[in-house]
Amino acid sequence: MPGDNWPNFRKLRFFRNKFATIWTFGMASAVAVWILALWPTDPLQRLDTLVFDAYQQIKPREWAGSAVKIVDIDETSIKRLGQWPWPRTTIAELTQTIGDAGAATITFDMIFSESDRTSPVKTIETLRERGLDIEVPGDMPTLDHDQYLSEVFARYRVVTGLIFDPSATSAPPEPKAGQAFVGSEPPHLMQKGIQAVRNLESLDNAALGIGNFNFAFEGQNDAVVRRVRLMQGMNGRWYPSLAVESLRVAQGAGAVIMKSSDGSGQADTGNLALVSMQVGALEVPVNEDGALTIYHSRSDAKPIMSASRVLFPQEHGLTAADLEAAFAGHIVLVGTSAPGLLDLRATTLQPVVPGVTIHADIIDQIISGNHINRADIARGVERFAAVIAVLLLLAFMPVLNPVGNSIVATSLAAAVVAGCWVAFSQYGQLFSPTVPLLSLLAAYGSGVAVKLLITERQSAFVRNAFAHYLSPTMVERLADSPDALTLGGEDRELTILFCDIRGFTSLSEGLAPTELTDLLNDFLTPMTDALLRRGATIDKYMGDAIMAFWNAPLDQLDHRNLAAQAVLDMRHELAALNMHAVRPISIGIGLNTGLCCVGNLGSQQRFSYSAIGDAVNVASRIEGLTKLYGVDNLVSQETLTQDGEMLVLMVDRVGVVGRREPLSVHTLIGPKASMEAEQVERAEQAHHRVMELYFAADLESALKALGPAREASTSLPDVNLDTLYNRLQERLETMQTEGVPENWDGVFRATSK
Repeated sequence: MPGDNWPNFRKLRFFRNKFATIWTFGMASAVAVWILALWPTDPLQRLDTLVFDAYQQIKPREWAGSAVKIVDIDETSIKRLGQWPWPRTTIAELTQTIGDAGAATITFDMIFSESDRTSPVKTIETLRERGLDIEVPGDMPTLDHDQYLSEVFARYRVVTGLIFDPSATSAPPEPKAGQAFVGSEPPHLMQKGIQAVRNLESLDNAALGIGNFNFAFEGQNDAVVRRVRLMQGMNGRWYPSLAVESLRVAQGAGAVIMKSSDGSGQADTGNLALVSMQVGALEVPVNEDGALTIYHSRSDAKPIMSASRVLFPQEHGLTAADLEAAFAGHIVLVGTSAPGLLDLRATTLQPVVPGVTIHADIIDQIISGNHINRADIARGVERFAAVIAVLLLLAFMPVLNPVGNSIVATSLAAAVVAGCWVAFSQYGQLFSPTVPLLSLLAAYGSGVAVKLLITERQSAFVRNAFAHYLSPTMVERLADSPDALTLGGEDRELTILFCDIRGFTSLSEGLAPTELTDLLNDFLTPMTDALLRRGATIDKYMGDAIMAFWNAPLDQLDHRNLAAQAVLDMRHELAALNMHAVRPISIGIGLNTGLCCVGNLGSQQRFSYSAIGDAVNVASRIEGLTKLYGVDNLVSQETLTQDGEMLVLMVDRVGVVGRREPLSVHTLIGPKASMEAEQVERAEQAHHRVMELYFAADLESALKALGPAREASTSLPDVNLDTLYNRLQERLETMQTEGVPENWDGVFRATSK
C-alpha cells in the first residue's frame, strides 16, 4: 500500500507534468469565460456593444448623397421668428414653401398634439364666453390655424409622427400604411394596451403617412440610439417607423412587406422571427425583432438647411430656383436642433445630435443599402474562434519561454481583432472579439500562473539540491534554468580542486566519533565557505577530503583565476582555524584544468551532479604530491593564468601514476600586490635560477643556487619551501654520486598515488 507521502508524491508528479497541468488550468479558465458568455443574462453583451460602437467610431458610414434634406428649426430660426411653438400658419408656410419647391415627401419629426392658442378663432371663442356678440363674415379665410395647417398638409405629400408611450392617454391613430407578411406573423412582436402621443386628428387625417419615431434601446442603460424598429406592432395594428413611412410615401407604395424566417427559405430553428422588410423597391435586413442596426454617418456630412433660410430666402440671397434645387424630389425632414426643444439624442459617434438627423441617417442607409448586420451565427463563430485560439495558445505555452508565450498570445489576439475588423469594414458583419480575447486572457493568465508555480517548485528543488554545493548566487542562476537538471552529461573544460587533510589518520587516533565529527565539521565548514565565495561547485565530501570544480553547471570564463583565489582563501581560513585549534591541521590542495564530462550522473532513481574524466584523476594525483614537496598546494600548468598578478613558483616536472605525459606543477604563493616588489623579484629570480640549473643538470651550480633561493623564500608570507629545496638538494647530490641518468629530461617519476 502507498505510504503517507503518496498524496504529496502524486501532487509533485502532477505539477511536474507541465503540459497536462497548463492545459488543465488553461482550459478550465477559458471554459469559465464560455459559461459566462452562455449565461442567460449575457453579462458580456455590454462589452460587445462597446466594441460595435468603436467600429463605427473608427469607420463611420459615408453619407450616400441620397435625396434627403433636413430643414432644421435651429437657434437662428428661433431668434428670427420668436419662441417655440410657432403659430401653425408659420408651419403651414414652411410646408407650402417646401412643397411648392417639389419635395417628394415632407416629414415632420415633431408632434402637434395641442391646438394653436394663437388662432383667431380661439380669441373669438374666449370673447363670446365673456358675453360679447361677435359675428364672423362667411367669406373670410379660416380663422382656425390648425384647420389651415391641415388644409396645407392635404395639398402635399406629408408624413406626420407619433410616439408610443405607456403613460399617454390617447389611442394611436389608424396607420396609413398597409402591411403584408411573407411567412407567419411573429406573435411576440405585437404589443397591447399601449397608448400614444399623437397629432391633432385633423392633421393626421390630412397626412399621407403616419410614422412612429420611437428608438429601440434594447436593455442598454446609456440612452445611445443604436437601433430602430422599422415596424412596431401595437394593439393589433402595424406602424412603420418615421423613416420607413417617409420612404413608402415618397415611392407611392401602399404597404410594407415583412418577411419572416419561415417564409424566407431559411432553416427552421423553431424561433419565428423577422428577417427583412420590403419598402417599395427597397429591401432592408432586420434582426429577429424587426430592428435595423443604424450605421451612423458624421453630422457634418448631412445636408441641413436652417428653417429661417426657407421662410426668408430673400434675406439669405436665395431664389425660388435655389429652393427647388434643394428640395425637388427629396424627402425633406423637418426637425429641431435648438436645445430647448428637447429633441437631442446620443449616438455611437456623438453624445448629442438632433433626433431628426438620425431619421435622415436611417433613410440614407436604406437607400444606399450600406447596412451592418449581426448574423444569427455570429455568437457561434465567436465561440468557435475562442476555442481554436485557446487550443493554439495552450499547444505552445508548455514549450515556449515567457517571451515566446506572450508573442503567441499577442499574435492570436491580433488575428482575432483583425478578423473581426475585416468582417465589419469589408462586409458589414458585426463580430465581437470579446469572448475570444477574454478566453485568451483567462487561458494565458492561468497558464502563466501555473508555469510560475511549476517554475517556483523546480527552482525550490534546485535550491534544495544545490544549496549546500554552490554559492547562493550560483544557486539562483541555476534556479532560473532548472531544465538543465536532467540525467546525462556534457563535455566542457573544468578547473578541478582536490583538498585533503595531511596526516588525518594519526590526527584522528584517540578521538571519539563525535569528536572526530566535530573536527571535520569545523574544518569543512570554513573550507566550503571559501570555495562557495569563489563560485565553486562542491562535488562531494570524501571523509576529510573535498572535491570541487568551476565552470559548471554555469559558464565561468575566469574559472582558473577563481580556483586560484579559492586556494588562497582556504589557506587564510585554515590559518584562522588553527589559531584556536587544539590539534592544528595542515592541508594539501591540487588544481588541474581540462576537458571533463559533467552532469547528473547516476540512475533514474537517484543521481548527483558530478564530473568525471582524466583531468579529474590528474587533479587528485596532484593533490597527493603536495606531501612530497611539503607545500600546501600544487597547480598544473594548464591551470595557470597569464595575468601575472599571482606569484607562482615552479615545483617540478612529474610523471604521475597512470599517465604517460609528464606534468609541470607549480605552487601558488599569493598576490604580488600583497608583497613588496623587491621581495617578489628576488624570490622569483632565485627560484627560477635553481630550477633552470636543475633541469639543465648543472649540478654544481644548482647546489650553489639553492642557498640564495632558500634565503629569498623566507621573506615570502604564508609559505615554507624548505621541503621542496631539500628534495632538490637530495636529487642533485644523488646525481653527483651516481651520475646524471641517460636521456635526462628533468621528470620525476612518482611510484605511488
